[in-house]
Amino acid sequence: MLDLKTLISNPDTLRNSLKKRGKDESLFPLVQQIVELDRKRREMLQEVERLKARRNVASQEIAQLKKQKSDDSLLMEEMKNVGREIKELDEKVAAVQTKLGDFLLELPNLVDESVAEGVSAEQNIEVKKWGTLPEFSFPPLAHDDIGERLGIMDFKKAGEVTGARFVFLKGLGARLERALVQFMLNTHIKNGYEEIAPPFIVNRDTLTGTGQLPKFEEDVFKLEKFEYFLIPTAEVPVTNYHRNEILNEKDLTRKYVAFTPCFRSEAGSYGKDTKGLKRQHQFEKVELVKFTRPEDSFAELEKMRADAERILQLLNLPYRVVMLCGGDTGFAAAKTYDLEVWSPVLNSYMEISSCSNCTDFQARRAGIRYRATADNKVYFAHTLNGSGLAVGRTLLAIIENYQKADGTFAIPEVLAPYMV
Repeated sequence: MLDLKTLISNPDTLRNSLKKRGKDESLFPLVQQIVELDRKRREMLQEVERLKARRNVASQEIAQLKKQKSDDSLLMEEMKNVGREIKELDEKVAAVQTKLGDFLLELPNLVDESVAEGVSAEQNIEVKKWGTLPEFSFPPLAHDDIGERLGIMDFKKAGEVTGARFVFLKGLGARLERALVQFMLNTHIKNGYEEIAPPFIVNRDTLTGTGQLPKFEEDVFKLEKFEYFLIPTAEVPVTNYHRNEILNEKDLTRKYVAFTPCFRSEAGSYGKDTKGLKRQHQFEKVELVKFTRPEDSFAELEKMRADAERILQLLNLPYRVVMLCGGDTGFAAAKTYDLEVWSPVLNSYMEISSCSNCTDFQARRAGIRYRATADNKVYFAHTLNGSGLAVGRTLLAIIENYQKADGTFAIPEVLAPYMV
């Protein structure tokens, strides 16, 4: 959530950010509505204060009249009317504040000044490339073709048991997924992250805190009976772990790593990228989450990106890094890097990690603050999150990049100790 005071004092900052996101036409009127609502709210609050001041004076006057045994009926009648006006205005102020809160929930985070203007992935900026693209003496096969031929993936049975975009991993496939998870967790833990195992089901307030609700409700799976939701990413429960808390500055930066299944409806994506492991309704991911001081957050974003890159480097998978343009930057993010791993079959790079600095956007929604050592004042923390990595897509990349002419594939050396 954006800071209302900042928005009101400088609405052009938000308008410029929306323009970078390519949303200027659709959300500009909302900005003006918020400015007008806040003006009305402040006018009503001033009137409430005036009426309360009059009530205080009248109370003293009534006390004096009673002392003098004089008639106070006119003042008493006036105070009844004043009390009624105050109550009505308080109700109106509360309604306006609720409406302001609802409007603020619809606005995305301010993009950082380093983010380029653009409306789609085509305007993303390539930051770096790493690794050597594999060359094959045979036509490379897709990971799902290899997996099904080897009997380590079964999409047909998963479709019968559940539906489209699910998979059974069997034997070597299940072992490789488990090895990847353990390898990723161990690597990040050695790099200073604390492992945390969160719930996979959360409530509405939790998803609102990280920005998925109310705007993106169609993208998550809802358990209707209990008003709970399956998590779309571990970012949601882990970020909310410190919801409504005041952290100590000396404890920042806090770094967590979590492995969870993730559940996404993929609304609007039907008909594209539906084959194989690339876009599943249920997939596994190792997630990185940080809580930092505002002055440290962009440096911590670079470190988080390096931590995610390190996994790909150790697996010797070629990849590239892109900085997302405004139109491709997520709702809660101020700046995002995508890591894209090479797919020989697609003959292109595909996203395997997003690392984002959400500044104080999520912290304001979730009430995540810290107490500064210097002045003992309380400030909103900055939150960051990143995939370290998406497990299914990493498995996909290994199979396709390490495949052999005989239809099998090699296992990266770093995974050998985990393949037990």
